Amino acid sequence: MRALLPLILLAGCAGATETPPASTLATASVTARGETDAVGTANADAADDPAIWRNAADPAASLIVGTDKKAGLYVYGLDGKARSFLDAGRVNNVDLRSDVRIAGTPGVLVAASDRSDKAQAMVALFRLDTATAKLVPLAKLPAGAGEAYGMCLYRSGDAVFAFLVMKDGTIAQMALDLSGATPTGKVVRRMKLGTQSEGCVADDRTGRLYVAEEDVGLWRFDAALTGSATPVPIAKADGQQIVADAEGVALAGEYVVVSSQGDNAYAVYRLDDDSYVGRFRIAAGTIDGTSETDGIEIARGDFGPAFPGGLMVVQDGDNAPDAQNFKLVAWDDVAAALKRD
Repeated sequence: MRALLPLILLAGCAGATETPPASTLATASVTARGETDAVGTANADAADDPAIWRNAADPAASLIVGTDKKAGLYVYGLDGKARSFLDAGRVNNVDLRSDVRIAGTPGVLVAASDRSDKAQAMVALFRLDTATAKLVPLAKLPAGAGEAYGMCLYRSGDAVFAFLVMKDGTIAQMALDLSGATPTGKVVRRMKLGTQSEGCVADDRTGRLYVAEEDVGLWRFDAALTGSATPVPIAKADGQQIVADAEGVALAGEYVVVSSQGDNAYAVYRLDDDSYVGRFRIAAGTIDGTSETDGIEIARGDFGPAFPGGLMVVQDGDNAPDAQNFKLVAWDDVAAALKRD
């Protein structure tokens, strides 16, 4: 959701809008090295969330999956060109895991939050055919009452879970059974934040789940089934580190990054002690900068000559005169701007 802040200042100035609040903290700048084709839905808040598949054999041939939340899912190459589109309906957030056994065969599992029915949440599952860059529908799994919003996958040993964040802050943890020809799933745990929430990411290494509550800030949960369902606060949307809305959340090695949508920036925190690292923006360069960012994704590692130290993919809420799209940023550039590894 865009952070539109209408404010009637005076009776004689009806219709005036407040300038988005500005953090006074130092904020570094980087520029994008690439961008995707625009999504097909024009004149609307449509592009939303990306996921990244890294091709270990040929990193420059890696793929990006991105949502047009009004229409379906795109698969892009690192050149930004759309390789395929699947009419998957109103899918909002997306995540993936590689080397998952699907019907007994290793593959890339893609999961999206399906909000086609705003009263009944669904998890939509797909297999990514990496040879053809196409998505193959597998199943739609019911997750109970609520409007599906955020989505992230979590793997613990051989078990694969989907975390579905409802718009009201309810978080449903679904255990996925991928052994049969058609996957099945069962909600095994529910957690709750107080208000509208969306962005999430799960850390397979530490067993932690990070969720952004839009007007409140960033929280951490224990992702284990037997773990505590009580959220631990990481950062407040205090108008400084994070300017509401807190939106997309992504892991970058030892860091977690959250979109500070209210002032078109991104805040970075350490995973080991939750400490604040810094902030950055994606400014205009050869490619235009980003604003009003919803979803983000980061993958460390080699992604070819343009992204040798990792890739960050960022939804751009204003790609005028074209429809919304996703910007591609080298993680090396972010690390250098923040003076971090």
